[in-house]
Amino acid sequence: MQEIIQDNSIPLLDCPKDYLIGDASGRIMNEYGRYPCKIQCTVFAILARGTAKATINVTQYDFRANDALLLESGSFLLIHEFSDDALVYYVLFSSSFMEKNTFQTRLTANAMHMHSPIVTLTQEQAGIMINTCKLLIDASNCTPSLLNTEKMVNMYNIFQMTFNGFFRAQSDTTLRPQDRKNEIYYEYCNLVLKHYHEWHHVSKYADTMHITLPHLCATIKQVSDKTAGDLIVEAIITDAKAKLKLTNLQVKEIALSLGFDNVAFFNRFFKTHTSVTPKAYRLLV
Repeated sequence: MQEIIQDNSIPLLDCPKDYLIGDASGRIMNEYGRYPCKIQCTVFAILARGTAKATINVTQYDFRANDALLLESGSFLLIHEFSDDALVYYVLFSSSFMEKNTFQTRLTANAMHMHSPIVTLTQEQAGIMINTCKLLIDASNCTPSLLNTEKMVNMYNIFQMTFNGFFRAQSDTTLRPQDRKNEIYYEYCNLVLKHYHEWHHVSKYADTMHITLPHLCATIKQVSDKTAGDLIVEAIITDAKAKLKLTNLQVKEIALSLGFDNVAFFNRFFKTHTSVTPKAYRLLV
């Protein structure tokens, strides 16, 4: 596994073992903000103090103290900024852990994809989650450790059920009812995240969603203030940047993986949206 920074903090690609529990300061988290990445592990986290900004998939979020986060495998993450005083507690479950234990990693559509991967907890709820993370850290650091994979299976189930409850409670009390325009937007975002590497034209998504192209484009613009094409481009560029920085794949191989048969066209596409060529971006510090 390649990591963005070489230490024992949060791995951005995958967890190096079945599970990893810990905390990280704002300074450490800002080290991860240098490059986008595609998460392979499942992440439960809570911001205990401070603030943060990050893009998850194709949406930018602002985080405050007591905001909890669930990141599923396959999510794109780009950290923009953590405040100096920020403190994050996290529990990671590796992709192999999830596969071996045959978990259904996605929460309900209303909880995750129809709203947001974050939920704002009450002070009491946040305190319980933070204390749980601290307890798990202590249990993990014991010699011998008080934790093992079997016990963490139970912890995963507890975390997932807890987050389901948090999301449902927030949905009932603070989120606006989803109208058809928002439903179209979230359905479109989900399709983009599944198919950006093969479907580059908005018309393909409109056909799949059984709505007209003008209606789809107008709806996406109204809900997000971005064009439907912008969201496809953002997904492609984010994946390309991650592959350029975090893998040894040749530019041609990256282009093919993202649905570009012509590497010259991929180079032009990348430069148009980043102002540098793929090779130049790879060399940037």
